[in-house]
Amino acid sequence: MLVRDKKGNELLELYKTGEDKADGSYSPITHCLASVKVGDDYLLGWNKYRQEWEIFGGCREDGESVRECIVRECEEELGIKDGEFTFLGIMYLHLAPGYFNPEWHYEYGGFYGISLPSDALKDIEAFRTDKEEVERLAFYSEVKGKELIAPIDEYLLGCWS
Repeated sequence: MLVRDKKGNELLELYKTGEDKADGSYSPITHCLASVKVGDDYLLGWNKYRQEWEIFGGCREDGESVRECIVRECEEELGIKDGEFTFLGIMYLHLAPGYFNPEWHYEYGGFYGISLPSDALKDIEAFRTDKEEVERLAFYSEVKGKELIAPIDEYLLGCWS
């Protein structure tokens, strides 16, 4: 186990594998997350429902590849259409009962990194469409040690430099 949050969710492993193996070798891959680097800092979103800072991403839709999922999610949450998405691996998680599954369960998730220029924040605020769930944005350096950051997501920031 790499990290556990207050609800008992565990990131068990981050498999460094090729993106070509993602859609066939790991099942089910239910979601994708992205660590977004803007200049030399990381961008986080405040999740209105979970009341913590998180990295970006969400659930896969039917028939969607892992890359299609993260591109769609980043377009919704950040307004990014043409970012350079770097596949960083497959997360293996043990998750507590929640909104999408009423029982303890294991699942896989795709993990990506996105690097943006330091002036990208003004464009992100102008074009993002999901302001319901992701209420506001902040840099990691602004909230670290001051506000609640999802522990698994904070761990994942350190997996991409």
